Amino acid sequence: MPLVNICLARRDVPTTAAQKAALIAGVTQLMQQVLDKRPESVTVIIDEIDPENWGQGGEPVTVIRQRSRGPTQA
Repeated sequence: MPLVNICLARRDVPTTAAQKAALIAGVTQLMQQVLDKRPESVTVIIDEIDPENWGQGGEPVTVIRQRSRGPTQA
């Protein structure tokens, strides 16, 4: 029984239920196509993680996002 865990950093605009359903369906279909797994045997878990608990390249995602947005205007 394959278990696929998708980790997403929470965003200002939340991931919708429809987007999550599309991820689950897409990953299940991919497992069926690539590994010949039965769809009913595939389990997909989506974890949404607070950005301050997620880092990349030695920096928290909150810092990376802030930098990518550019300077804020007063």
